[in-house]
Amino acid sequence: MSALNDQITAELAASHQYAAIAIAYDAQTLPRLAGFFYAQAVEERNHAMMMSQYLLDTGRPVRLGAVDAPRGDFADHIEPIRLALEQERTVSARISDLAGIAREEGDYRGEQFIQWFLKEQVEEEATMSALLEVAERVREFPMTLEEYVAREHPLDQGADPSAPPAAGGAL
Repeated sequence: MSALNDQITAELAASHQYAAIAIAYDAQTLPRLAGFFYAQAVEERNHAMMMSQYLLDTGRPVRLGAVDAPRGDFADHIEPIRLALEQERTVSARISDLAGIAREEGDYRGEQFIQWFLKEQVEEEATMSALLEVAERVREFPMTLEEYVAREHPLDQGADPSAPPAAGGAL
């Protein structure tokens, strides 16, 4: 399934971008936003590893593609969140396409595998959308945004027990 290999690369690119966003927030001494995006970077990397494990488990080759350099310069503290929401919307469309391909090809195992990612994308888009709404609302007070992230997105939320296994284990 070459489309799943392409998605693995897209997930790794998303991880790379989230790491760049986290570093940008760290440089601005916004530790809660930095921590949130560092965690997102790990989550996206784990998504790529879940997809890799699925391909390995089904006897298909895993091919990692090139990942472009992420964007690291932002006009303000809100622009990275807007970029993250756009990125999640793009990933949602790609995951939906994967589900459609699996269904079209009669790949019932693939379709069942992708279901978890469809659910995950609903959560990811909702999280980024709410974060952007709050960021816009408190634009002049970034520390209020830090308080929101600390309250609503604690760093250690534990693993989702329904998540597919990741190659190498979820690190």
